[in-house]
Amino acid sequence: MSPVELPTLQPASPPAAAPPVASISHQRYEQLARRVRLLSWLSLGWMTVEGAVAIIAGIAASSIALVGFGLDSVIEGVASLIVIWRFTGNRVFSHSAEQRAQKLVAVQFFLLAPYVGFESIKVLATGEHPDVSWVGIGLAIGSVVFMPMLAIAKERLADRLGSAATKGEGRQNMLCAYLAGALFVGLLGNALVGAWWLDPVVGLLIAAVAVREGLDAWRGEGCCVSSPLDGAGFAEDCCEDESCAQSGAAL
Repeated sequence: MSPVELPTLQPASPPAAAPPVASISHQRYEQLARRVRLLSWLSLGWMTVEGAVAIIAGIAASSIALVGFGLDSVIEGVASLIVIWRFTGNRVFSHSAEQRAQKLVAVQFFLLAPYVGFESIKVLATGEHPDVSWVGIGLAIGSVVFMPMLAIAKERLADRLGSAATKGEGRQNMLCAYLAGALFVGLLGNALVGAWWLDPVVGLLIAAVAVREGLDAWRGEGCCVSSPLDGAGFAEDCCEDESCAQSGAAL
């Protein structure tokens, strides 16, 4: 008697993956990009005034913390220019422009840390006492009030656009607010009780936080701006690495 051959079940082929669907329209994306540009122009105007006043007042008072704060403002102004460049013209929908902008914003942090760190250590070593600067105290108060508003608005837009460069600029603005608070404590302590050492300590804090934020900005929250644009068909180029895929999946 010949053996009976039993029928076998063929494994079912996996269903084809559905094409990605855009989570944002072309028009809406352009509207958000215009908001980012407007906020960056506002930041640039503030940083220009803040940086000039802080550096001049810091030199006059021999305050490394105030000079460092002014240099941080200059660097944040450059970051604002980078984001304005990023969201202008054909670059609005460009992955490669987003990646370049993200790295350029991160580099700005690393430009600040060495100078401020070195000068702060030198002041602590030599015991050089900074003069009182009421102009610097007033400037610090203004930054504590204004910078968080800009930072929160930019980070919300960054999440909606998927832009690590805009996220980095928002973090710089929030860092500016934190540093302005530390600067206020240092300058006021020196003015009221002669705690001159608070000035270089705040300078070291500025340098350390700048390095940390630079590393975070370099890595970014996601490699590409177009994660909400997947499947839209109007992005100029494409980012296909693993981190982008994860970023898109998260959205």
